[in-house]
Amino acid sequence: MPTPVVMPQMGESIAEGTIVRWMKKVGDQVERDEPLFEITTDKVDAEIPAPAAGVLTEITVKEGETVAVNSVVGTIAQPGEAPTPEPQRPAAVPTRPAAVPTTAAPTPRPAPPAPSSSGEERRRLKSSPLVRRIAQQNNVDISALAGSGIGGRVTKHDILAHLNRDPGSGVRDPKTNLRAVPEPHPAERETTEPGTAEPGTLEPRPPGTPIPDPGSRFEVHPLSPMRKKIAEHMVLSRRTSAHVHSVFHVNFSHVERLRREKKDEYADLGAKLTYLAFIAKAVIDAIRRHPVINASLDGDNVVYKKDVNLGIAVALEAGLIVPVIKNADEKNLLGLARAIGDVADRARAKQLKPEDVHGGTFTITNPGQFGSQFGLPIINQPQVAILAVGTIEKRPVVVDDAIAIRTMAYLTLGYDHRLIDGAVADQFMVDVKTHIEEFDPNQV
Repeated sequence: MPTPVVMPQMGESIAEGTIVRWMKKVGDQVERDEPLFEITTDKVDAEIPAPAAGVLTEITVKEGETVAVNSVVGTIAQPGEAPTPEPQRPAAVPTRPAAVPTTAAPTPRPAPPAPSSSGEERRRLKSSPLVRRIAQQNNVDISALAGSGIGGRVTKHDILAHLNRDPGSGVRDPKTNLRAVPEPHPAERETTEPGTAEPGTLEPRPPGTPIPDPGSRFEVHPLSPMRKKIAEHMVLSRRTSAHVHSVFHVNFSHVERLRREKKDEYADLGAKLTYLAFIAKAVIDAIRRHPVINASLDGDNVVYKKDVNLGIAVALEAGLIVPVIKNADEKNLLGLARAIGDVADRARAKQLKPEDVHGGTFTITNPGQFGSQFGLPIINQPQVAILAVGTIEKRPVVVDDAIAIRTMAYLTLGYDHRLIDGAVADQFMVDVKTHIEEFDPNQV
């Protein structure tokens, strides 16, 4: 019997996914658990394995198309097996009314939902938890919005576009401390429809984007699905949290010696002992003393997380992804080194599972690996803090009134000032700094 291939649900709040690439074509033989197609969602890029062995007899969702989870995207059958005919479905509602004789009565509209269904139920049908949280924080009635998602679902793009169009969105909300982007001038909104730009012109662009000189050479490329998701998350975070940053200069000389002494021993145990493992251990120990760093905001409530689920930002060719090390507070330095290497390798190989990108409580990002001195990171919602690691290198510093060479780095904490005060953030960073500079050799 033919096996349907469906769009998986890559996380509890994920309602849809986009097919990025089919690795097989119709007629190809596939093995069970062999990578079949690649998807991107709000949470993760992943290669989806074949649910059964056989021949790929049908592809119903093409590359670049977005469909709801559990939708059939293809079919696998045994050689010579006839595909099962699809069950008859009700005719789709046309986008435009069909022509009818002038004497015919207008087609009645479907009856509205029964009054017995609550507004909350209707909102759940039209939006994800993330969208509902944005709506709650900005006092927006989701039921009044026209959704562009599957089945009329209100997407993040819909609600952010609504907030940007709202003439009153430039006023700061006293409860949420939010300020929306002012509505662009009408002249800036006048653009051609996608795909209709004439040669030498640009497709529609955000308001205020400069138009290249007509005589200049340029190319226009659409954003990748991952890049779109990253853009949405970053804009959402800036709108949600009151970002503040604290930068500390940290001496890694002691950690460098420990790492040099132990790296071969760790390699024999299947782990790469990096500076990031030491930093992760210091962060976890500091969180135990400052639990608000590991919390989140839910309306007027503070949710204190009992477990430290540590997100590690991993740079990919097409963007950035943050796999999560669950219960990181239960791991020693060796366990953290192994876990960091594992999630990074699987992220680059697109082998992450839904649970690998869900439930993070604190994030570490490491732009210093590319030479950055320090950065001012954007908080990974719904978390309230994120740590950026600058490049770790030898620098001249003052030690006992003399110039000395030490292995140094800047660590930057980005935090949500709605919940975390500067004093608390700096106390947390002092603990991180002290733990690194005086790292206990017995923990290595």
